[in-house]
Amino acid sequence: SEQDKLVSPDSVTNLHRITPNIGCITTGLPADSTAQISRARQEAAEFLFENGYEIPVSYLAKRLATINQLYTQHASMRTLGVMMIIAGVDEEKGPQLMRVDPAGSFLGYKGTAAGVKEQAAMNFLEKKLKDGCTTNLMDTIELAILTLQNVLATEFKPTDIEVGFVDGKGSKFMTLSEEKIDEHLTNIAER
Repeated sequence: SEQDKLVSPDSVTNLHRITPNIGCITTGLPADSTAQISRARQEAAEFLFENGYEIPVSYLAKRLATINQLYTQHASMRTLGVMMIIAGVDEEKGPQLMRVDPAGSFLGYKGTAAGVKEQAAMNFLEKKLKDGCTTNLMDTIELAILTLQNVLATEFKPTDIEVGFVDGKGSKFMTLSEEKIDEHLTNIAER
């Protein structure tokens, strides 16, 4: 379906900042996504208040998975239809990429995907990452874009995609501007 021309593009996103250092991408029902993001922010804020330091990515994923699993046990509750991929840099464990599914399982990944062409994207990433994980931020961003292009068999315009990442230097979750996305698309095209 064609997007309503009166909708502001900035208001429609699947990238979310949970804390300044933890970001998340959601796939699934938008209303459930909003509820899960709010819950994740609440869990992170409570953890910071109670413990005096930022919530570890793996612990946040575990808490959200536990809540999701609880929803599957009660007839009065509907399972949330949203897949979450949470990214951050842990002080002890380094870069973390966790995927939380509606059934309540969570796993850590070197690279992962969720959505319509998930298996094709996972196969592509598996081939590209079989010799080890890329440590260069620019290469990692371009691998993510290349995976999308390969799986969806399309060339993107900068307005077609969103890119979010956690910078290993400052451990801050950031999103790329359209200009920066265009630079990466040009780099990929020139290879």
